[in-house]
Amino acid sequence: MTLYFYFFIFLFGIMVGSFLNVLIYRLPLEQNFVFPRSACPHCSKLIPWYENIPLFSFIFLKGKCSGCAQRISFRYPCIELLIGLGALYICDDSIMSAHGAWLILVKFVVLCILVVHFFIDWEYQILPDSLNLVLGVLLLSYAVFNFTWSYWLFGGLVGAGFPFLVTWGFYLVKGQIGLGGGDIKLFGVLGFFLGPLGIIHTIFLSCFVGALVGGTAILLGKMTKEKPIAFGPFIIVIAALQIYFPNFVAHYLIFI
Repeated sequence: MTLYFYFFIFLFGIMVGSFLNVLIYRLPLEQNFVFPRSACPHCSKLIPWYENIPLFSFIFLKGKCSGCAQRISFRYPCIELLIGLGALYICDDSIMSAHGAWLILVKFVVLCILVVHFFIDWEYQILPDSLNLVLGVLLLSYAVFNFTWSYWLFGGLVGAGFPFLVTWGFYLVKGQIGLGGGDIKLFGVLGFFLGPLGIIHTIFLSCFVGALVGGTAILLGKMTKEKPIAFGPFIIVIAALQIYFPNFVAHYLIFI
């Protein structure tokens, strides 16, 4: 593939990343993500097109709003760069075949949804049902045509059923909800693609990493036991490693 092809793939990726920034900001606020035009959250100045070019505008503006000089979150260019690099990584020579092109599309859209999920849950501790629904339809439609029925069916059942039963048991014993409904749904839809064994790895590895990070934060005095921590980002990180770096997971993580 030519350098021009990779350039346009990267350009497409950072443009999609710019749109994902809009979703991350507006979805939790239940705002329309198409209209109105983007504006500075501090001074409400409408952002002209030349100040809304992915990556380049942030550099040109030196990370500050041209109206009020308030700093623009570094998260915006980071997400644009992440999706641009992700698009380059996902688009390999397999795009030349119809099956490869479909898998690339699935993996790219899944990456986008997982990134939006990550940052929304990190800030608001919610995993929007609309994103889980789109993710579920996408992964199920791919799984039905590419995996055996037992693989995706039991993957979804284990993914949603096991966390639900644990949460239900915890509620009966403690009277508290241990895992949110969005997390359970996310496990379920990921199970369609990862299968029963893969989603079991997701569940246990995300719990392990979450407990490790949470415990370390408590020991360092960065948080208390009473303060809830978003669990979705840990699910997303582990699932992303399984989907995009399966060899790394197979060799280094599943033996933890």
